[in-house]
Amino acid sequence: MSVPPHTPARGHRRGSARDLAQIAVFAALIAAMGVPGSITLGALPVPITLQTLAVMLCGAILGARKGFLAVLLFCALAAAGLPVLSGGRGGISWFTTAPSAGYFYGWLLGVAVIGFLTARILPRYRPWLALAVTGLGGIVAIYAIGVPVTAFNTHTPLWAAVLDCLKFLPGDAVKVVVTVLVARQVHRAYPGLMARPARTAAAGTASRRPEPAAPGLRP
Repeated sequence: MSVPPHTPARGHRRGSARDLAQIAVFAALIAAMGVPGSITLGALPVPITLQTLAVMLCGAILGARKGFLAVLLFCALAAAGLPVLSGGRGGISWFTTAPSAGYFYGWLLGVAVIGFLTARILPRYRPWLALAVTGLGGIVAIYAIGVPVTAFNTHTPLWAAVLDCLKFLPGDAVKVVVTVLVARQVHRAYPGLMARPARTAAAGTASRRPEPAAPGLRP
């Protein structure tokens, strides 16, 4: 028995294919951001790269689920040995014993935080709220995992690793601003790109519902 052209099953398949395409595109974006290479500053060999910007964009544009899967796909490819990390690196050792290993796990937490909270400030996407949300996920959440793992893998006191991570703050602050500027334009052009919580979506629909006509008046 054939399925009619406009059935929920077919719509679901189209949605799934679209989601997979978006996940793959943003995983490729993270890899592309590593092409320019990295800069190593400070006492600990944790490089500064543009790939954190792509991670922030994943959360701010795709949301928690799809953004998390895009970052997870990228990390899986890198762990498998593909040279997608900055400077053409790859391999499982970068996720286990490398000084920067914790930052990759921090990416997964950070993209989930950004995506989860961004969905709750849509559809208006106020810039000051977006900056706070993106900063919380793109800086605080990533550092919360990255810094302790760096201290552990390099046998460095935690306070020294905290001081060393300050080298990332200026660049990451710029990445937060760029993410908000880009995501604001994307959400304005494609308002349904990120799935919003049911309550928020219902409230938005209710706010757009026309007022009932007064008794005795034609609508």
